[in-house]
Amino acid sequence: MRTESLLFGGVAAFFAGTAVFYGFWAHWDPAGTAALIVAFLMASVISFFCAMNHRRKGLRPQDRPDAEVAEGAGPLEFFPPDSRWPVVTAAGFAVTATGVVYGLWLFLIGVGVLGAGVFGMVFQYADRDSGRAG
Repeated sequence: MRTESLLFGGVAAFFAGTAVFYGFWAHWDPAGTAALIVAFLMASVISFFCAMNHRRKGLRPQDRPDAEVAEGAGPLEFFPPDSRWPVVTAAGFAVTATGVVYGLWLFLIGVGVLGAGVFGMVFQYADRDSGRAG
């Protein structure tokens, strides 16, 4: 996942640079600058996810030139049976969206709940054994 992390990190850097350049050139046009900033944030999230997977799991058989095809066989991933974090994330998104209409105070509360939900989903099973020998 290291290659994917670097790839999306490069995409994020491109969108960050483009957002700054576009902002200066278009006199900080709010719509275009916001769209480029959101694109930067989305690429950053994917890059962070891939970097954390690489750090937790190490190299995959697909990443090693000396790997055999059979090394990629077996269970692909762990899927949690139940979790409260998707509900917390959905509630945080709903409160954040409602805060856009009703005020900054509600928006900030929603961002906090949304951040807690996303953090919880990402790190819920971070201490779980990856199931590999060694």
